[in-house]
Amino acid sequence: MDTQTLDTDAVAQYLQGRLPGFDGPVSATKFTGGQSNPTFLLETGAGNYVLRRKPPGQLLKSAHAVDREFRVQKALAGSDVPVARMHVLCEDPSVIGSDFYVMDHVQGRNFNEPTMEGLSNADRTAVIADMNRVLAALHDVDVDAVGLGDYGPPGHYLERQVARWTKQYRASETQDIPAMNRLIERLAADMPEDDGQRTLVHGDYRIDNMIFEADGTNCLAVLDWELSTIGHPYADLASVIMQWQLPAGTEGRGLMGVDRAALGLPSDADFVAEYCRRRGLQRVDRFGFFVAFCFFRMGAIIQGVLKRAMDGNASNPKRAMQLGVFVPVFAENGLNALKSDS
Repeated sequence: MDTQTLDTDAVAQYLQGRLPGFDGPVSATKFTGGQSNPTFLLETGAGNYVLRRKPPGQLLKSAHAVDREFRVQKALAGSDVPVARMHVLCEDPSVIGSDFYVMDHVQGRNFNEPTMEGLSNADRTAVIADMNRVLAALHDVDVDAVGLGDYGPPGHYLERQVARWTKQYRASETQDIPAMNRLIERLAADMPEDDGQRTLVHGDYRIDNMIFEADGTNCLAVLDWELSTIGHPYADLASVIMQWQLPAGTEGRGLMGVDRAALGLPSDADFVAEYCRRRGLQRVDRFGFFVAFCFFRMGAIIQGVLKRAMDGNASNPKRAMQLGVFVPVFAENGLNALKSDS
């Protein structure tokens, strides 16, 4: 199943009359990053756009919901949460073989790693500060006012998510991983009580899912809303910290072993404290559990990516196979996070 190319003639025909100002042929270049929904730069006579599609082929239930990505970003337009402008949603898989949507191409820069090589310390500090600001703004969105009150089911978010991702993990399991089994058992057994917090959550909030000004430090757009829902805000906060606890470099893309002060980067505790200040919170309870949950969820996601690669419909097959070996690492990190839970 081809995830690397796009039927540009079919796309052009569909956009005619649906995308204001659009006229003429389309050329498409696939973005190499990301493992979820194949994403393409569309170059047209009217300007450049980005197309995100579901992968072709058999998919896990509820996965790759591009319609939800489109809805949440459209709802956030004009809010304090920067997003790309949404244009067209196609829910007719006969057009190119799966659902897709088209949005603005946001010109700016993307940092694949939180070390942000080449930036000054002052700019690193400012980028992370704006990342913190946007996260707090996201969790302060009035979901009813923006029409997202029904964007996620009611009830215990963590309980629901652990159950969902356990099911997804089991459906894509390719080998027995004892650490993952233990983590699943521990998460279910040590579940915090529901404290009633319900906000819009991104689900995969990290620096490489953001676009910043080309020569500044402000965030222009948060990308990749596939996992967004109504849930617990601390899961997004923990997602940032989870990434930072991974090894530095192109594989882990974390900050493990990095002298953060020497680079102008905050400690985990300082980032959490700044988030709490912005949202008027005294502290974050049971944060170790939230970090463990994020490690578990990412492990389950990577397992799904590996399974799709083995089935022939991964967005980036080579990278997917490389990532698959890290599932046990995420599981062990999750178990370690539980030890620090308070």
